[in-house]
Amino acid sequence: MKNFDINEDPHRRYNPLINEWVLVSPHRSKRPWQGQNETVTSDALPEYDPTCYLCPGNVRANGEVNPTYENAFVFENDFAALKQEEIAFEENKNETFFKAQPERGISRVVCFSPKHNLTLPEMPVVAIEDIIRTWQKEYTDLGNVDYINHVQIFENKGSVMGCSNPHPHGQIWAQSSLPTEVEKTQNNLKAYYDKHQSNLLQDYLKEELKLNERIVSENDYFVALVPFWAIWPYETMVISKRHFGKITDFTEAETTAFATILKQLTTKYDNLFETSFPYSSGIHQSPTDGESHPEWQFHMHFYPPLLRSATVKKFMVGYEMMGESQRDITPEKSASILKEQSEVHYKNKS
Repeated sequence: MKNFDINEDPHRRYNPLINEWVLVSPHRSKRPWQGQNETVTSDALPEYDPTCYLCPGNVRANGEVNPTYENAFVFENDFAALKQEEIAFEENKNETFFKAQPERGISRVVCFSPKHNLTLPEMPVVAIEDIIRTWQKEYTDLGNVDYINHVQIFENKGSVMGCSNPHPHGQIWAQSSLPTEVEKTQNNLKAYYDKHQSNLLQDYLKEELKLNERIVSENDYFVALVPFWAIWPYETMVISKRHFGKITDFTEAETTAFATILKQLTTKYDNLFETSFPYSSGIHQSPTDGESHPEWQFHMHFYPPLLRSATVKKFMVGYEMMGESQRDITPEKSASILKEQSEVHYKNKS
């Protein structure tokens, strides 16, 4: 019987945040690829696009005219996934198979820049700081609405992630319930805190810093790493070193440090395959239910789909849908590859 080699042998890894497992199959990355290849758009985008409904001064789909904004700009989503209207509803507590309940909320769009052709890695740190301050204001304003108990800040970047408009932007969905993934995280963070009287992610980060096997970028206030339990090939998580639960707890120094590490990480992503790297990213932070949440630690997830090149992505199908999540490259290898990438964007190299 051979000895277990975590870098070569199939194995499962546990994710304590959501109480789930992921199957790691390092040997599968060696298989030849004859499947689908994504189309990469190489056309340079203009700084201003008169047909874009997010550019300054342009008319949106609902007839509203954007102001000639110069920094981050927020507006109510014209095709909102959540509605603010209160709906009369009486729950049938005897229902077993056909449970449903109305969900009330607010959906907003955050334009990161007036420039149509910029993404986060190409923006100066001061511009990303402005985005962070906008997120802070939105988290506060939306969280103060009496029926809002969770504020989800996220970005879908790239057409492969379903983004229909290349103008740099993200979204905010605020709602009365905790979404499923957040509720799973909440339950596991709370269970760990109740058992250990300490914070799960803060304790995890201390161990990651000791091992230094999956660290991608680090500064005085934040760490970007590939989680031990990562599912997506180049998945990362940014975690605050200081214990706090929400984006409004940042000091000025932390705002700058967070902007800096976001620029560094997304630049490394772009440099990996020398393309505008697609991903879905989102901030996980304390609920806005008015309760104290010492179990929460501010963090941000990045889920990029690309696996082998700018045109080959990881598909979550078959076994992933019927069994459990699976990955073809170890988190340690992914972290090493990302860490080696330059912090100078490939477009700016001579």
